[in-house]
Amino acid sequence: MDDTVIEPLPPQEAHSKVLQENARLQARVVDLERQLNWYQKQVFGSKTEKRVLDPPEQTHFHALLGEVPEPPPEPEEKQTITYHRGVASKQRQEDDVNGRGLRFTNDVPVQVIELLPDELRGEDADQYEIIGTKVTYRLAQQTSNFVVLQFERPVIKRKSEDKPITPPAPDNVLERSVADVSFIVGLLIDKFLYHLPLHRQHQRLTRSGVTLSRTTLTNLSKRAIELLRPIAVAQLEHVLQSKVLAMDETPIKAGRQGPGKLKQCWFWPIFGEENEVVFTFANTRGRMHIEKTLKKHFTGTLLTDGYSAYASYQKQVDGLIHAQCWVHGRRMLLEAETQEPEAVQQALRIIQNLYAHEELIREQRLAGEKKRHYRLTHSKPLVDAFFIWCEQQIGRPDLTPSDNWLKSLNYMLKRQDQLRVFLEDPDVAMDTNHLEREIRPIPLGKKNWLFCWTELGAEHVGIIQSLISTCKLHDINPTTYLIDVLQRIDYHPAKEIIDLTPRVWKEKFASNPLRSILDNSRNGR
Repeated sequence: MDDTVIEPLPPQEAHSKVLQENARLQARVVDLERQLNWYQKQVFGSKTEKRVLDPPEQTHFHALLGEVPEPPPEPEEKQTITYHRGVASKQRQEDDVNGRGLRFTNDVPVQVIELLPDELRGEDADQYEIIGTKVTYRLAQQTSNFVVLQFERPVIKRKSEDKPITPPAPDNVLERSVADVSFIVGLLIDKFLYHLPLHRQHQRLTRSGVTLSRTTLTNLSKRAIELLRPIAVAQLEHVLQSKVLAMDETPIKAGRQGPGKLKQCWFWPIFGEENEVVFTFANTRGRMHIEKTLKKHFTGTLLTDGYSAYASYQKQVDGLIHAQCWVHGRRMLLEAETQEPEAVQQALRIIQNLYAHEELIREQRLAGEKKRHYRLTHSKPLVDAFFIWCEQQIGRPDLTPSDNWLKSLNYMLKRQDQLRVFLEDPDVAMDTNHLEREIRPIPLGKKNWLFCWTELGAEHVGIIQSLISTCKLHDINPTTYLIDVLQRIDYHPAKEIIDLTPRVWKEKFASNPLRSILDNSRNGR
């Protein structure tokens, strides 16, 4: 029998231990509540980042600036408006064909259906004459958009000779392929613009009465995208000549890592100053890909989120300026909203005012030195006040190192220099939203086609997405563009491949693009 006697702790020491354990448990509860709130927001919360804030009370920030806020404008006198029941008249658009909202471009095929009245078929038909035509339009859809082209080539021979002569078949984009360029482009557009996986396209094809293996669809896509690779490379080279680049990264599962397991790889999209985006691919999220892509030759301004690899790369390159995104900082502040709702609201108001100034800059179309002067005059005082306020918040005695609010404030203050870059450079945006908008097709596509079987397949996704996204940025129809360049690239000079990037193509070829043989036959060419 153990006769060991456990002596109780002194009351003061026991009380201290209880307080320590209580503080630890409280911190653990706060951390678990933060995780739970994050998961609830991901599952049930709104995906938009827009916030409707209460009318901003800027007294605190104006006090920091040494300014007196202007009094709010007096409310206008109320006017009594009388409404009359009835149907409101709609203003008809110039291209509204029926006055009912139907509008279409010249690319939409129109099938003319002539309707003859019974009077012109009866016994008294000769008593009527046509004095005009009333035209109305109705939108219709065919059960199948697929067409099989049957080429009939007469075999001839000279009467004095026995050798038969057969005219050559029209050129095709892919040699010895059963697919016309219009079908190939349709595959690419349906998958990468409208996120329809090839297996669903195969199902639609089968139900339309066409039998073709799924492997054939895959090979058609791969071969066509490989033809487009030099164009994407040329576009990347031009993008890297920009003075300001925006760069980000987004995950993609590509290639097998083991039985039933896929590799975690990454797209690294880069946005240039002439509205061009290129999705570069890497099997790592490390700094190595940044070095490989930018090759330490880019010495302009690199706009990114707060990922540490960019800051690490910037230290290795002389002359490179690193700017960071205010929206990512704003998201960090929102992480602490449940614990510090009032403080977060104050931070959001000042950021909201910064974006109000950016909106005025766009409305007034300010650029260059005028834009820089406006930011220094109106935005810089708000930024200065914001970081002074952050310093004051950090000094609060009730904050502990584990508080999300303290972590968010440290995130902003640590990146203060990078967040101020936009004030001095009018070509730098406050955020990377313009790049994130172009990333959206990747996660949208992954919800449908889920992953890429190989790393080469992921590279192909980046190539075609680079061209489609840039087409949209330049208001180019991706279908028209791809049908043209896939036929043009075979004989276009390799040294002038930059002409086939969407930005230059729009100037040189968009007015008279190459069409598929199907379109030419419909137009009687």
